Amino acid sequence: MDPRLLAALILSPFVLVFVYAGIHELRRFKSQGRAQYGLQYDEETGTTHVTALAEEDDGYDLEDFDPNAVNTSETEKAD
Repeated sequence: MDPRLLAALILSPFVLVFVYAGIHELRRFKSQGRAQYGLQYDEETGTTHVTALAEEDDGYDLEDFDPNAVNTSETEKAD
């Protein structure tokens, strides 16, 4: 098998995903306008994820986060 064909077969799924994400973001931009993305913290699961932020929301700042404070408040709720 030709090395160039093999390289194209290996890279094609990544290219397709990148193009799909670009089209999806372009359609979102046309319908909703410019978005600010940031890290949001989910208190129920204790995880963070990247999402579009509303105009008035601030992103989650890792420097200001204390996991011990969240864990102690959860144990206090359980008692």
